[in-house]
Amino acid sequence: MRQLIVTEIITLDGVVDSPGGGTHPHAGWSFKDVEFDEAAYEIKGREQDEAGALLLGRRTYEEFAPVWPGMTEEFPGYNAMPRYVVSTTLTDTSPWEATVLGSLDEVRALKEGEGRPIIVHGSATLAQGLAAAGLVDRYHLLVFPVLLGSGLRLFADGPHQRLTLVESQTYGNGVTMAVYDVRR
Repeated sequence: MRQLIVTEIITLDGVVDSPGGGTHPHAGWSFKDVEFDEAAYEIKGREQDEAGALLLGRRTYEEFAPVWPGMTEEFPGYNAMPRYVVSTTLTDTSPWEATVLGSLDEVRALKEGEGRPIIVHGSATLAQGLAAAGLVDRYHLLVFPVLLGSGLRLFADGPHQRLTLVESQTYGNGVTMAVYDVRR
């Protein structure tokens, strides 16, 4: 069985809305509000090296598809590996070839196969659904010392989950990397 990992850039108050840009009033907060420290992003490179597939929700796919294919130096692994989008409405994945999965049951079937971990980037609504369905095995969180007060939250109205901290580090800019396994 494959491991399913949700990876998020998140504020201290749990907001995952628009860290690099988007529609939130403070969009781009991960770049604008905290000094860049390359070391804090080491886990992102590691995820790309270890992952066997990328899983996205429709909205995140639509944000990434016009940009990520051209980022051949930054994301060679994600551009080369199989990509999946969970959606009941998406029909065209030609901008960044992906297989559309129409339900969480299809995600469960993908997870039950053999292979390296499946990484879920962003896609907060999908991540919430995956957690509710008991499909998340691990969280990779880059927690930024920012409070936004509003916006899409990763753990909003989510299921009760017990987590075990398996790795953590704090960087000079105040960002904390925390890796949690979901306890079953």
